[in-house]
Amino acid sequence: MANPTAGGRLLPLLSTPHKGGRSALTCQFRCGNACAHDVANTTGNTYFGDVVKEALSRRGVLRAGALGALVAGAGIAGAAPALADQPAAKSAGKGHGGGDLRFTPVAPNTDDALTIPKGYRSSVVVRWGDPVLPDAPAFDFEDQSAEAQAKQFGYNCDYVTLLPMGRDRALLWVNHEYTDESLMFRDYTGGAEATEEQIQIALAAHGGSVVEIERAGHTGEWKLVTEGRRRYNRRITAQTPMAFSGPAAGSDLLRTAADPKGRKPVGMLNNCSGGTTPWGTVLTAEENIDQYFVNGDKVPAAQKPYIDRYTITTGTPEDNRRFDRVEERFDLAKHPNEANRFGWVVEIDPFDPDSTPVKRTALGRFKHEAANTTLARDGRVVVYMGDDSRFEYIYKFVSKDRYRHGNDRHNRSLLDEGTLYVAKFTGDSPDSELDGSGKLPSDGEFDGSGEWIPLVSGNRSYVDGMSADEVLVYTRVAADKVGATKMDRPEDIERNPVTGGVYVALTNNTNRTPAQVNEANPRPSNKHGHVLEIVERRDDAGSKTFAWSIPLVCGDPKDAATYFAGFDKSKVSPISCPDNLTFDKDGNLWISTDGNELGSNDGLFVMPVRGKDRGHLRQFLTVPVGAETCGPLVTSDQRSVFVAVQHPGETDGASPDKPSSHWPDGDQPRPSVAVVWHGQGRKIGA
Repeated sequence: MANPTAGGRLLPLLSTPHKGGRSALTCQFRCGNACAHDVANTTGNTYFGDVVKEALSRRGVLRAGALGALVAGAGIAGAAPALADQPAAKSAGKGHGGGDLRFTPVAPNTDDALTIPKGYRSSVVVRWGDPVLPDAPAFDFEDQSAEAQAKQFGYNCDYVTLLPMGRDRALLWVNHEYTDESLMFRDYTGGAEATEEQIQIALAAHGGSVVEIERAGHTGEWKLVTEGRRRYNRRITAQTPMAFSGPAAGSDLLRTAADPKGRKPVGMLNNCSGGTTPWGTVLTAEENIDQYFVNGDKVPAAQKPYIDRYTITTGTPEDNRRFDRVEERFDLAKHPNEANRFGWVVEIDPFDPDSTPVKRTALGRFKHEAANTTLARDGRVVVYMGDDSRFEYIYKFVSKDRYRHGNDRHNRSLLDEGTLYVAKFTGDSPDSELDGSGKLPSDGEFDGSGEWIPLVSGNRSYVDGMSADEVLVYTRVAADKVGATKMDRPEDIERNPVTGGVYVALTNNTNRTPAQVNEANPRPSNKHGHVLEIVERRDDAGSKTFAWSIPLVCGDPKDAATYFAGFDKSKVSPISCPDNLTFDKDGNLWISTDGNELGSNDGLFVMPVRGKDRGHLRQFLTVPVGAETCGPLVTSDQRSVFVAVQHPGETDGASPDKPSSHWPDGDQPRPSVAVVWHGQGRKIGA
């Protein structure tokens, strides 16, 4: 396979081999070719299979009725943060918990289009370069500037959430995860040779955007507000002043020459997914931050093991963006603590464009995919988080104090004090029944039980040999020490607003060997991924124990190793590499994919999780060539579906002179947020 070129020159960025359904461009710019590197987690912690024989004696208590009668406990879902203020949702035994989906599924394809079911319509809401601030210039691909980009919609859009401002108007928050300079600029040959202006543009294209949108008439279409003051519109970038809060704020591990008190970080990077709080703020999660730094091998010797655990770049490789050429802080030989200032969950108030974004240290530091909130039975705030790397962990934060409806001042402090947990899973079937073929064990399910192991609570560490701020800054190391369970790239984690089940997207892990096959990872070389359900004990998000099961093992339904919750596999759509999740108001699970290994474009799928259609997975849309499906978001009235179409045209051999996608406007590909609705105003999927 030939490497892509720019302006006739070989791109040094793409000489490293890559794996999976992603292109070399995506592997390089999105995560720094993580799959080509050694697995960062080299600890001897148990895999699921290693603990199968340790089945908890209370398994029957944990599972009895748990998967059939659940309480939502006031979770967050779709585009309605206000759901957190409502009484507990009906149990699955009383509500229908999903189903009532009647659209004709979209067939797998490789078209350069947003392909949707018959009877539906779509449009682009906002695209890379569209003006965000009122004085922003119109986008000009051939004449970009950092000053303009700081006022325009950023690059690769990921997490989206909607914050209502009445029935027909809302604020749209969008993450800008990463930049692909080889598609943004002509003749780009790597960070070492990039112009300083190009580097500054890339810094400005990271972060996030707040834009006002409005409904088009009485339809499910939404459009960008382009006239008037647009007082809430805002761009947040890699250069926006921020603040640390929580137990690690001010720690020696966060102090730098520019910030000797360790309380004022600058900017956010690689923001993947996120969440929305019950009080109407946005949580945006920093993920693959390791690739932005140089000279990780030149930090003090005592810090080197921690740098390695986070796969921080060593030396000054030619495939690095070389942000250090314009901002010295990205050179760890000079500023070794700067990397510790990234990898956090950031809280942003979209209704206050003058507010300072806050990095909440109590939630820990790792490669966050998302940070989704719900309420425990007693009103404490719970945040579910996954560390998106091979053999990494699943986390949960539970606040010390309770949420108070309408008490904004009180609620803004809830994420600064509480307990951070990491998950340990136990299977319940003998090894002899797990042969990697996908055949269910004798009890009819891939399932088991688990516990949440405490890591830190305020200034109290539960990890031997580590202080509280060390646990929070080096959370991966702390989780290693307490024996957390290694997972297959835990990505988005969402709680079903109807049933209360917590669903985890495990995207893939081709490094899993046959010896590591077990009940919760039922096949080796897991290139298609699976979805796991957690049911908290007593249906309480604040519980310390849970039951788990796997309702979906992804891949080609013709493959015996796939599983669709027992549904007839001749009637389901093929799916590969689940990434982001969401639920509609009826409790149906929506799944977006990233890196489809089945030869089709990525897409958005929906699956009922209860009732007669449980497991009946159908494809709702596909995204254009080279793109990943992000978001997604189903509005609370179920009349609109938002998807972020990330990195269209990011394929091997693509460049501005040879684009492989022309979506959405027929010229250069531009990452964009799109909306889909039914042409006759019907509920999505009905």
